[in-house]
Amino acid sequence: MAAAPLYCVCRQSYDVSRFMIECDLCNDWFHGSCVQVEEHHAVDIDVYHCPNCEPQHGPSLMKKRNNWHRHDYTEQDDGTKPVQAGTSVFVKELQNRTFTSGDEILQWMAGEQVTQRYLESHGWQYPIAVSNIEGLGLRLPQPSFSVKDVEQVVGGDKVIDVIDVARQADSKMKLKEFIKYYYKPHRPKVLNVISLEFSDTKMADQVVVPDVAQNMSWVENYWPDDSFFPKPFVQKYCLMGVKNSYTDFHIDFGGTSVWYHVLWGEKVFYMIKPTQANLALYEAWSSSPNQSEVFFGDKVDKCYKCVVQQGTTLLIPTGWIHAVLTSQDCMAFGGNFLHNLNIGMQLRCYEMERRLKTPDLFKFPYFEAICWYVAKNLLETLKELREDNCPPQTYLVEGVKSLISPLKTWLKREVTEPTSEVPDHIRPNRLIKELTKEIRYLEASSGGTNKPVKSQGSGGGQCPVTRSTLERVCPARQARRAARRLREQQEQGPKVPSNLEILELHTREVLRRLVVGPLEEDPTFCPPVHGKFNMVSTASAAAAENPDTHLRLTLHNGRIIRDARRPGSSTASSPVKAESERSSVGQLKSREEMKTESDQEWQHSTMGGEEEPGHLKRPTSPSTEEAIQGMLSMAGLLCPSKPDEAATSQEPWWSSPSRGFQGNSSSEAWDNRGPLSLGALSQDASPEADNYQYCDPSMSPPLHPSKRHASNSPPISNQATKGKRPKKGMATAKQRLGKILKMNRHNGVFV
Repeated sequence: MAAAPLYCVCRQSYDVSRFMIECDLCNDWFHGSCVQVEEHHAVDIDVYHCPNCEPQHGPSLMKKRNNWHRHDYTEQDDGTKPVQAGTSVFVKELQNRTFTSGDEILQWMAGEQVTQRYLESHGWQYPIAVSNIEGLGLRLPQPSFSVKDVEQVVGGDKVIDVIDVARQADSKMKLKEFIKYYYKPHRPKVLNVISLEFSDTKMADQVVVPDVAQNMSWVENYWPDDSFFPKPFVQKYCLMGVKNSYTDFHIDFGGTSVWYHVLWGEKVFYMIKPTQANLALYEAWSSSPNQSEVFFGDKVDKCYKCVVQQGTTLLIPTGWIHAVLTSQDCMAFGGNFLHNLNIGMQLRCYEMERRLKTPDLFKFPYFEAICWYVAKNLLETLKELREDNCPPQTYLVEGVKSLISPLKTWLKREVTEPTSEVPDHIRPNRLIKELTKEIRYLEASSGGTNKPVKSQGSGGGQCPVTRSTLERVCPARQARRAARRLREQQEQGPKVPSNLEILELHTREVLRRLVVGPLEEDPTFCPPVHGKFNMVSTASAAAAENPDTHLRLTLHNGRIIRDARRPGSSTASSPVKAESERSSVGQLKSREEMKTESDQEWQHSTMGGEEEPGHLKRPTSPSTEEAIQGMLSMAGLLCPSKPDEAATSQEPWWSSPSRGFQGNSSSEAWDNRGPLSLGALSQDASPEADNYQYCDPSMSPPLHPSKRHASNSPPISNQATKGKRPKKGMATAKQRLGKILKMNRHNGVFV
């Protein structure tokens, strides 16, 4: 194998995570950090000369600026091309524009007034401004906290996203490099940092989000600790912008609401109300090819200008379209959160992002997954409120109605798209059905109309709707919820094992007869065998011990021909079915009778032929092979073996040296065996049956790749390593089955 090519003065192989630049003379590639070239500076270089070529050919040649109003400043300024957003000319024109005062929409409130109860009672349709953080529950560093302090607590080597405002393009650089740029007396360009999420740094201890954002957040209330998906962290951002930084009009990802506090400096928000007409105009503007040349504020009826000064906290509700100008050097803290008050608008914003093909990097992480979690918890909430004869508030009913249709769409899309975000432990069809049932009940109880239940005001009789609030207000609800779940389980009756669970139990029984039966007379081998059989998963053991899940089947030559749970059912092929019809009514046997009969058949088959005392024969019928192959096929544990192996191997599998068995020591033979062919389980195995062999699942490619890009890959955990399951309702048995087979293969007994 050829060695990987080496690049740069450091002579290292290519690393996709590091920025590199190519020399235009020698065509070699160099790491930007090794040759002191930042990524955002590379766009200004016309011809690059590396350190090896520079002594002979001179320094690199820079691009020539021809205009101040275009993203590409090398374009000729002929006066025909319009001004683009973010350029210095654009910022000057923006500051000279006239806008409607933000006082028309801002609701100035005291910190202690901004509570979850207030917003649930009065709604949240307009931005809220708080001049003093007292009573808001917000904790921040002192106003003397500087960008240098950020470097000390976060770490200078942390790679951050930086926006080149004049080009409205982002690049990556280390935090310490941005700090050096920030303190330069003359800044060559305008750089803006708006996406430094610091939940995983020491600075997270110095910032506590407002109580209203913490109490209403979907992530904080509904995201389970054992989720397959990594928990989204979008509540703590540090924003560091220099004067004249500008972010064009946008809606925060997933329609999230925003809390925003200016620690020092000043920000100017240009805000547009999310009406139906404005949202339609915004989507058309976002998808237009000349988006940067059109100021969106000119396309709507009113665009409000809101100046947020030092020490002011701003809370922006769902869906508001806004642009931000940094009028002076500024540091701010903020965060995003989803909540129950505007579920319909959040879903609309998410679907708009999908239509606009927004990259995953700029969308709320695992938005669909958290919607499934929320739907499950809201179903529990609706049931609890119904049991307490407490009508839910209007926004909750409307939110559940808005959820049902997208959930159905996402469930249908799961079949065709590999990026499904349906959590494994949620039964989506049943969840949707029960949510629909609860909504119909509410509509019927309110007079048979489609009008939702009237919401409660701030006076008495208000019912809390979040799970945490319900438990705090009335601990007795937990006991009633547990009793209701128990009652639902009793109404459903005992759980009927799935087909895979039946196949698992049947296969364990067949393999136990094949392996343990001949060896149980050997006292030196029997204890280890029983020990290995006791190492099966607890879920399987519980299913075997539960009398309601005992295997009650009629077997013939290893085939399931009758299931006692469903009288009259038959899974056998037509010859076996005909034979079963000729059998008597007493053909249905207990597991002990089947074991005795199978042991007698095995003894009869082994005594009928000549064999040496030291060799153990484990004959199986072709039907048993087919059952085992079918079981392994569904578990994804079959792969074709080499065709010439099956054709040339004529010796029995238990005596062939190539199979790893020598002498008369059965335990040594089992411990030293090679890959076990399924066809070798039968003395009369056909070549077709020997074309498959048991394979290590760890050597197979993963069925489902990462749901997100490597930059936001899920952490390694017990849940994450299991992988996404192909089909709902089948994964539990399949995983147990594969685990039993793999575990016992390593332990020396094929089970």
